[in-house]
Amino acid sequence: MSTALHRLALLAAVVTFAVIVLGAFVRLSDAGLGCPDWPGCYGHITWPVEAHEVEQANQAFPERAVETHKAWKEMVHRYLAGALVLLVLAINILAWKSSARKGIRNLAAALLVLILFQAALGMWTVTLKLLPVVVMGHLMGGLATFSLLLWLTWRTAGTVSAAGNAAFRPFRGMILAALAVLLVQLALGGWTSSNYSALACPDFPTCQGSWWPEANFSDGFVIWREVGVDYEGGVLDLRSRVAIHLAHRIGAAVTFIILGLLAIKLISLPAARKEGLTMGALLLAQVTLGIQNVVLQLPLVNAVAHNGMGALLLASMLWLLYRSAARPG
Repeated sequence: MSTALHRLALLAAVVTFAVIVLGAFVRLSDAGLGCPDWPGCYGHITWPVEAHEVEQANQAFPERAVETHKAWKEMVHRYLAGALVLLVLAINILAWKSSARKGIRNLAAALLVLILFQAALGMWTVTLKLLPVVVMGHLMGGLATFSLLLWLTWRTAGTVSAAGNAAFRPFRGMILAALAVLLVQLALGGWTSSNYSALACPDFPTCQGSWWPEANFSDGFVIWREVGVDYEGGVLDLRSRVAIHLAHRIGAAVTFIILGLLAIKLISLPAARKEGLTMGALLLAQVTLGIQNVVLQLPLVNAVAHNGMGALLLASMLWLLYRSAARPG
């Protein structure tokens, strides 16, 4: 039963990663409101395709004409997210019907609560017309779901020995600090994306031709904004978007230094070298993709890869945290 639960958790983690990447693709291709209603699309289970369906949809939603190339992206994302909900439900049924340990059952229950809240965030993303705090929360909720599923996968694997964990325990404090920094940076990335600030600084390493351009941090970091406004494309002025972009760049520098130092320390130990090299390689790839987003003017493939790489970097940090636990599992 533990093997079945492990395989199901692993499958759900893979699906979650796909949902995160596909969600980034939807957001970055401006398809977040490709379907203005929820859970259907212009009242359809799929999306309007035939001419008469498109005409009826345009009459029902005159404020947002059908754009099929956006609608299908949004609906495919919803289908995959719906499949993930079913997987998490199956995990709970299996965990609670089996002889799984209490900790695993509690983890499965937490996942179910989280995935249901994540579904609500997905609905609010549409109904609140891409309100930035909801969009960012939806991204972080996806990463949280991914994290818990990875943890459940490792807990049900039972392949890491106490001796294997020993090399990582002295670094537990540093790993926790680095993970906290990474989470803040991921949230800043979500805030940058949800406020359409990725190209507020079109040059690198300077921004708007200056090392410290005029920026409005007070307005750029207003978390809750007016409900009912259509936030697609962003509503902030350039100074506010510059502030958000600068904060993300500063966070990237801090993250690179702290995670880089941790990677160097781990690489110096034979027992932790593989993990250190993996985390360091992911960190370098993520920073490179971030710079290319600016230099290449946010190409879609590169920007989506930046989101996916962020999730993989988070996974590597969680693995280090797991290995540094006082006992296996």
